[in-house]
Amino acid sequence: MAATVVEKIFSSKCGRDVRAGEVVMAPVDGAMIHDITGPLAVRVFREMGGERVFDPERIIMLFDHQVPADSIPAAENHVFMRAFAREQGIHNYDLREGVCHQVVMEKGHAAPGEVIVGTDSHTCTYGAAGAFATGIGSTDMGFVLKFGALYFRVPESILVEVNGSFPRRVGAKDLILAITGDIGADGATYQALEFVGETMRSLGMAGRMTCANMAIEMGAKAGIVPPDGTTWRYVTTRRDIEAFDLASDPDATFAEFRQYDVADLAPQVAVPHNVDHVVEIDEVAGTAIDQVFIGSCTNGRFEDLAEAAEVLGSDSFADGVRVIVVPASREEYMKALRAGLIERFVEAGALVEAPCCGPCMGGAFGLLAPGEVSLSTSNRNFRGRQGSAEASVYLASPATAAASAVYGEITDPREV
Repeated sequence: MAATVVEKIFSSKCGRDVRAGEVVMAPVDGAMIHDITGPLAVRVFREMGGERVFDPERIIMLFDHQVPADSIPAAENHVFMRAFAREQGIHNYDLREGVCHQVVMEKGHAAPGEVIVGTDSHTCTYGAAGAFATGIGSTDMGFVLKFGALYFRVPESILVEVNGSFPRRVGAKDLILAITGDIGADGATYQALEFVGETMRSLGMAGRMTCANMAIEMGAKAGIVPPDGTTWRYVTTRRDIEAFDLASDPDATFAEFRQYDVADLAPQVAVPHNVDHVVEIDEVAGTAIDQVFIGSCTNGRFEDLAEAAEVLGSDSFADGVRVIVVPASREEYMKALRAGLIERFVEAGALVEAPCCGPCMGGAFGLLAPGEVSLSTSNRNFRGRQGSAEASVYLASPATAAASAVYGEITDPREV
């Protein structure tokens, strides 16, 4: 019987044919917890009578939201989680590696056909590796820590076909913003977005991660890119696994079919205060900005930093703009360091911070005051997301962010 990628993954895990709409108890291949959501998950695990986690090798623990600890409660959370890791024999990446979603990918914790859960909404990023990956609440994670499985309603899939070649200085972030604007914030609620087409096949893993990362911004349960040669080259350098075929059948049933052509795509900007309020850049060009953030699990990879550096060139950032650059992980930081990108950003006037979530979650640093305006390469622009509820956050690509930081106002990177 014809099946989608998601149906095939759950069928494999459940040992029988599974179809969209069914509620199943499925084992998980990986469970990610971090410093913000982890403590509650552990407490729920204890309340359920948990003594030993289901498999310490399948639990990924790290700290990325409030690192280094920016308050006594944050420091206490870190101490609590470190103690739990020691007690259970869990490897804890602690604060050394960077943003959870980037670290899970680059450390080989996500692979095609796997089911992975994380106590963070952007866990769907791992769909770039061909996994079914989704964010869950801390209460659900407490159950997973004890039993290694969770109830899922197998989602229907929306087939998103993308074709064409990107114009100069237009890329994956512009694409996913355009798709989000088209589908809407709740247009894919509890569905899976399956990204296919020649454009998706041409994207490297960085671009695929950007697209999968923002599936949740349309209400999707998961975003997934069927694995191909690019996927397997990435995954097999990070863990011992044999490549296999995983794709939706040609006659599989999809809830919806969406088709896009990027040949004429312009730089996109999500305007305050919702991610699906997306416009072409000419509608907001000239808007004065106070801060630019280049980083996050959406756009903090080397490719993103290189894109920003290319637009920056030999220029300096505008005096009136605070520019914060945060690589997504230590690995990505070192790539940028060796390539001279960190030096270039610092010379241009940026603050380059250690790998972490940074301004994205509005906690550790980079907060906005009332009335201030930020242009960010992150994934959310809700009120209060990066500080004051009276501030405004625009979302854009690294290229647009760099161009805007140079001129002190939202600027079309194609014109730089």
